[in-house]
Amino acid sequence: MNNKMKTMNLLTKRIVMTKDIGIHGNLFGGTLMSWIDEAAAAYATEYCYTPNMVTVHVGELIFKKPLKAGQHLRIYGEVVKLGSSSVTMNIEARKYNVYSGNETIVCTTTITFVRIDDDGTPTPIGESVVRKHAERIIAIDLSELSVS
Repeated sequence: MNNKMKTMNLLTKRIVMTKDIGIHGNLFGGTLMSWIDEAAAAYATEYCYTPNMVTVHVGELIFKKPLKAGQHLRIYGEVVKLGSSSVTMNIEARKYNVYSGNETIVCTTTITFVRIDDDGTPTPIGESVVRKHAERIIAIDLSELSVS
């Protein structure tokens, strides 16, 4: 596992069920897309301390490997940009091997959420979130310097 994989946050775990399988015997891509959006939305609302976040953009989804019924899936994310009213994350879905603990990336994407008010109008992310985000960035940068 490389250092990048270690720094991402575990957002959720799933087991691929028979009901999730498409006509080719693999996890249906739309189901995986839904799981990614749900996991990332939950993380965005926690990260920004507000339930009022909506998906505004999902980048290209790159499906790298298939998943079969019974396999385990983990979805990871990391915040890569915090705007005045938005948060953008890199997302990785990984197949998890319960015997070895190894993970294989099966899908990657970026996803952006915007904080909205009760009328659906974008509204600024709180200053406490901006400060905490800056502190996290500094901590990550310092940890990368000590590893080198």
